[in-house]
Amino acid sequence: MTGHDHGGNAPAKKGHRKRIAIALSITSTIFIAEIFGSIITGSLALLIDAAHMLTDLLGLTMALVAATLANRPTSAKRTWGFARAEVLAAMAQATVLLAVGLFVFVEGIQRLFAPPEIASGELIIFGAIGLAANIASLLVLSSSRSANFNLRAAFLEVMNDALGSVAVIVGAIVIMLTGFTQADAIAAMLIGALIIPRTLKLLKETVDVLLESAPAGLNLDEVRDHLLKLPHVVAVHDLHASVVASNMPVLSAHVVVEDQCFQDGHAPRILDDLQQCVAHDFKVPIEHSTFQLEPAGHNEHEEVLHT
Repeated sequence: MTGHDHGGNAPAKKGHRKRIAIALSITSTIFIAEIFGSIITGSLALLIDAAHMLTDLLGLTMALVAATLANRPTSAKRTWGFARAEVLAAMAQATVLLAVGLFVFVEGIQRLFAPPEIASGELIIFGAIGLAANIASLLVLSSSRSANFNLRAAFLEVMNDALGSVAVIVGAIVIMLTGFTQADAIAAMLIGALIIPRTLKLLKETVDVLLESAPAGLNLDEVRDHLLKLPHVVAVHDLHASVVASNMPVLSAHVVVEDQCFQDGHAPRILDDLQQCVAHDFKVPIEHSTFQLEPAGHNEHEEVLHT
């Protein structure tokens, strides 16, 4: 068997890292500006948008680190390299996001009943600066946002930042025109409403990976039925599928074939058919597959048999 090359094009990967690094630099600058802006204006919405931006900084940093680590070779100790590092980082990011989302609702409700003074003019300025920076980052990332998981995630991070900046600006305009200072707390809670659903989705995805759940969109019952339709296949057991990291599903199975296949040299052809089947016949293509071919009586010698 030959190995699978998932390295892709090296210059393209360098270009991807460069785009993420530019977006990270812009986001870092605006994060610092929004922290000072929240102190000057007293705005909860701007502070929460800064906290949201902090989580996006973590996300962009994770994307940059993952893009770099992905190029590191595997070893006898780390057979998948550092592929799963992005999953652990994503779970940490989701935990921070959830904490920020819960905080904004608790603080926002308190401010609805006791709103502080808000410097709406300055708030508009800082919100506009944040929005302009987010738009610049989106332009940097947009051309390659579909290239891989990291770039898609980075693009979504910045897009959510842009929506948060819009909420800050709208809240500031309402305060300036009407004096309704609760608009800042409402804007903050709207930003929180953007954070929490994404957090729960990210948590679910990372937990599924760590629990080695089957890849989303892959039905193992359908896989089993499909494999059983291949010529000379008698039974399939110990069928497992999981995800090592984003865009890296793996599958293994014990496949019982007709006894004569081991005598007439047909077994290698069956192995090719099995691997081609899982790589091309399903919504989730699986290039990393391992099959153990067995004669009909082999299961009598196995201590544990998993369906």
